[in-house]
Amino acid sequence: MNSEVAFDRSPAYRVYKSGRIERLLGETTVPPSLNPQNGVVSKDIIYSPENNLSCRIYLPEKISDVTDKKLPILIYFHGGGFIIETAFSPTYHTFLISTVAAANCLTISVDYRRAPEFPIPIPYEDSWDSLKWVLTHIDGTGPENWINKHGDFGKLYLAGDSAGGNIAHHLTIRAKRENLEKSIISGIILIHPYFWGKTPIDELEIRDVARTQGVEGSWRTASPNSKDGVDDPWLNVVGSDDSDLSGLGCGRVLVMVAGDDLFVRQGWGYAAKLKKSEWEGEVEVMETKDEGHVFHLKNPNTDNARQVVKKLAEFISK
Repeated sequence: MNSEVAFDRSPAYRVYKSGRIERLLGETTVPPSLNPQNGVVSKDIIYSPENNLSCRIYLPEKISDVTDKKLPILIYFHGGGFIIETAFSPTYHTFLISTVAAANCLTISVDYRRAPEFPIPIPYEDSWDSLKWVLTHIDGTGPENWINKHGDFGKLYLAGDSAGGNIAHHLTIRAKRENLEKSIISGIILIHPYFWGKTPIDELEIRDVARTQGVEGSWRTASPNSKDGVDDPWLNVVGSDDSDLSGLGCGRVLVMVAGDDLFVRQGWGYAAKLKKSEWEGEVEVMETKDEGHVFHLKNPNTDNARQVVKKLAEFISK
């Protein structure tokens, strides 16, 4: 039974009938560096001692010795379907160094516990704890000096790709709902956000059987106790009438979509639903043609990937 496969999501991972998971991607890590990489320094800090969870903080090296320079804050949540990848993988390390260099911002890349060992909603709860930890620095007396010295809490952004975009959305909803103390989220950036539901949201959402089954199996892996499957409110943000986006706790939203991504219509649908809701902010969509899901992470040296970094930087700097 230990070798019998229950769900094969190769080349990302396999789940066995015994419950064991074999992660095939996203397990390699790279260390932070106080020696500048593309003009950016980084270090790891524990934000949740009880769960031994860390985040990686990135700062432009030219700013690190300036005592009074404040920078926009970007809190980033990695993707991977809640199952693979970490904040410390070379994929995200490379991407966020490029982002920090382009946007001249302070970035906090959050690691959270992953399913199926820690099923939904644990990744959301860990991410929520990380946001509250960052906000302990708002008066300049938090545990991490880089954030105390250089974080501009008047320009606080949440971002993420795929599952990380999903997390950023839900945290921003929760921040307003719970009136999180001193929380002022300026905007969110959702890169190829991981939203889904049993029913296509419009006639342009083309679904093939294999990829649809892949999404459904991945969600069962991440959220085995979900009664609604892919119509779970955590995932079906766009298609469900019960999902109210008017309570989004920020003023600006950037949604990035890719033309060949299975989730492209979900991204467009999210922006359209925001506009129709009573939310009073500004939303914009950037679409990159002829590219698939999180292509910018897989192929960081392409023109389209550079456009993603450029747009993200422009949004933060606006």
